[in-house]
Amino acid sequence: MLAEKNVIRALMVQTPSLPGNLGRVATTIGQIGGDIGEIETVQVGPTWTMRNITVHCDSEAHLQEILEALTLLEGVIIHAVSDDVLQAHEGGKIHMKSRLDIRSISDLRRVYTPGVAQVCREIEEDPEKARIYTSIGNTVAIVTDGTAILGLGDIGPVAGMPVMEGKAALFDRFVGISAIPILLDTKDPDEIVRTVKNIAPGFGGILLEDIGSPHCFEVEERLKEELNIPVMHDDQHGTAVVTLAAVISACRSAGIELKDASVGQIGLGAAGLAICRMFKAYGVKEVMGADLSDEAKARLTHYGGEPVHSLTELMERCDIVIATTGVPGLIKKEWIRQGQVILSLSNPKPEIEPEDALEAGASFAADGRLVNNLLGFPGIFRGVLNARSTKITEPMLTAAAEAIAACTKLGHLVPHPLNQHVHQVVSEAVETVAHSSE
Repeated sequence: MLAEKNVIRALMVQTPSLPGNLGRVATTIGQIGGDIGEIETVQVGPTWTMRNITVHCDSEAHLQEILEALTLLEGVIIHAVSDDVLQAHEGGKIHMKSRLDIRSISDLRRVYTPGVAQVCREIEEDPEKARIYTSIGNTVAIVTDGTAILGLGDIGPVAGMPVMEGKAALFDRFVGISAIPILLDTKDPDEIVRTVKNIAPGFGGILLEDIGSPHCFEVEERLKEELNIPVMHDDQHGTAVVTLAAVISACRSAGIELKDASVGQIGLGAAGLAICRMFKAYGVKEVMGADLSDEAKARLTHYGGEPVHSLTELMERCDIVIATTGVPGLIKKEWIRQGQVILSLSNPKPEIEPEDALEAGASFAADGRLVNNLLGFPGIFRGVLNARSTKITEPMLTAAAEAIAACTKLGHLVPHPLNQHVHQVVSEAVETVAHSSE
């Protein structure tokens, strides 16, 4: 029985458009022991042909041997080597297209010229009609400066584009919102605010994404104050909403009354501070936080929380502990008190493994694999856009968290993020609060 080839890659290969060149590539791969799967022609140029060739090989070293042999072939150029994730991203994940079919002169006159002038006049007389006659009321800008991309840090806005496209795809899939990535080649808060204000007329809302701390706080606060459309920094408030939902569910499973409990937050970056604010808004009376930064602890005090001097103090005093530090193994088993709820949310490695926390006496423990912002931001924006709200408020965010928790089965942390019903319930909850506050 032949051994299974366990490394599969798609090679984007350019060959001269002459007979036999594809054969040369296939023969070279075969001679070195690689297996060829699918061959797809993706582009034909004046003198060359571009193909995606799927190659199965034994190991990464074996793959490198094949690639080196192919580069020695005259006229053959390897443009990309992709696994299934990279291949899914080829050409990007999003595409803007017309909602209307334009096939005749009559169609053209109706959607462009001369008919469109009438629509422009309507909007000139009443700018609110842009929400009716254009896509503005259903379009969100996803804005990043690339300073805090996932757990990768400051890798720049272009390298962060796959994340922005992913957000846009999720907006479309779950709530039908058109979202457009906006990449900013600046880290200056003044420049970011100025740029977003200048593009804001074309959007119904602004989602700030992967903007680093501490300038993310200034950027969001200024834009909320100076724009008349909803603005939300997802790394702060999207994370906080889903975390609150998870803690509500955890407390229900552990038999703890959340509003009467002491909550401790380890790590007071963008997410950590927003989580503290979210718990205060929900009505938790005692919220504590630990961080190495004095500035972060000052911010916590400003928002009504209590900074503590050490992790051991926080662990001793708090019934519920949430950690978002990105430091694996930060929480020691010996610090766990009997009956505590422990959510160590850093990915891919948590501050303490849930199994270790439970073994040490925690009544409920989980890591961050299921605490996905996808549960929050689509429904939140769908709700505020439906309500034509000019801002996203703490009561709206609290309603979103409670809606997510209400959809969670007993013993679970959060519902499945791909559950369409959850996004609908979140949207309805936010819209209801938005209308009641008018």
